[in-house]
Amino acid sequence: MFQAPHGNQQTLLPPLREPETTPSVRRGGAEGPGRDPFFDNAKYLAIVLVAMAHAWEPVMDGSRATRALYMFVYAFHMPAFILISGYFSRGFTGRPDQLKRLVTGLVVPYVVFEVAYSLYRRWAGHTPDQAISLTDPIYLTWFLIALFVWRLSTPLWRGLRHPLPVALAVAALGSLTPGIGQDLDLQRVLQFLPFFVLGLSLRPGHFALLRRRAVRVAAVPVALGALTLTYWIAPDVRMGWFYRRTSAEELDAPWWAGPVMTFALFGCALVLTAAFLAWVPRRRTWFTVLGAGTITGYLLHGFLVKAMDYWALVPGYGLGTRLGRVAVTAVAAAAVTALCAPPVRRALRWVTEPRMEWAFRRDATAP
Repeated sequence: MFQAPHGNQQTLLPPLREPETTPSVRRGGAEGPGRDPFFDNAKYLAIVLVAMAHAWEPVMDGSRATRALYMFVYAFHMPAFILISGYFSRGFTGRPDQLKRLVTGLVVPYVVFEVAYSLYRRWAGHTPDQAISLTDPIYLTWFLIALFVWRLSTPLWRGLRHPLPVALAVAALGSLTPGIGQDLDLQRVLQFLPFFVLGLSLRPGHFALLRRRAVRVAAVPVALGALTLTYWIAPDVRMGWFYRRTSAEELDAPWWAGPVMTFALFGCALVLTAAFLAWVPRRRTWFTVLGAGTITGYLLHGFLVKAMDYWALVPGYGLGTRLGRVAVTAVAAAAVTALCAPPVRRALRWVTEPRMEWAFRRDATAP
């Protein structure tokens, strides 16, 4: 879902050429020259975690361990995606060709899949009166519109002296503002904003630090400690804090809990993201090529997850049992892997990477 860097990781990257949803690969689906496998590996592993966490949601009732795993993954999986998105947005200046890529790589997929998920809920969810609204993202489409907003704001954040404190302040204020969550999922846009802004401030050397043996060793007890903590607090913590789509007031919490949780969750997500990235392979692996197709895995796996709810598969097939949860986890990982494959990406290029030359003047999109 993110663009892979070109050239040596220790050097400054050239200006961004494509948005996160359109990695620079050859038209045949193979990896382009100069791609750093680390980021493709990270994208693939992160999308697998996303799919498994989504699949756990319908089956975690009655299982403290599953709920703890769900909380653990939700603490960092989207922050990791967003941070890397910001990292590869540093070259965005608002040039006409870059704005065109925003439309073709984010707006078009958002519109198509927003309509598709709404129609799917009408049909499979037996809600014939389900409205189709392009201002109220349904399920996982919120990320596309959020990335569009964040990318447009990049020049502003790049021009500030202290962008991260400002972004954290904006996120904290968002947690105090009820009633803004539905319009373009603005609550999530604001509360996840610091991770994007942090990514804008990172340099290749920051990721190089994660290669150190001491960091990789420390990542193990950090992850185990976080898992232990989530298991301990799992029954008592409201998952709404992790979704970041509601204010403190809407979670029946005092006003001051919003800023406190904003800073606390930011710190936890940052530590866990670093631990996750420390163990991402730096070499080319069998799944490296799948990192270029995470946009299709992300957008398509939701149809499978929602089927569990729409068609009552959990009680009907015993998926809420221990064996059922293991099966759901394995199927989710295998399904999203298949959906990231080059043939699927090529089949959906018309919507995830449309050229749309007919819609833009040639002189207006020249770099």
